Amino acid sequence: MLYTVLVIAIVFEVLGTSAMQAAQHFTRPAPTAIMVLCYAVAFFFLSYTLRYIPVGIAYALWSGLGILLISCVGYLGFGQKLDLPAILGLALIITGVLVLNLFSKSTFH
Repeated sequence: MLYTVLVIAIVFEVLGTSAMQAAQHFTRPAPTAIMVLCYAVAFFFLSYTLRYIPVGIAYALWSGLGILLISCVGYLGFGQKLDLPAILGLALIITGVLVLNLFSKSTFH
């Protein structure tokens, strides 16, 4: 259940960041409102996980998976290219998230 809450936070963070791209420097009201709402929901759910997961671990998972997902959204939704160093960096982020979850005693299991 706790990881479900963290995934909800991550999804809303990615939605908020996608809306930020669409807001075009806050000149488009609807995407700007969506961005604010999504970030509020993301931080609400992230704050819930901090009751049980240390802040450094929760934030590492939240930001790492968020970076991976928003990179995919940028590539698929906004036509932003990923070169080899970007792909390798994303692979390292995935590796770090896996190491945290599989081997760290600091995470919730």
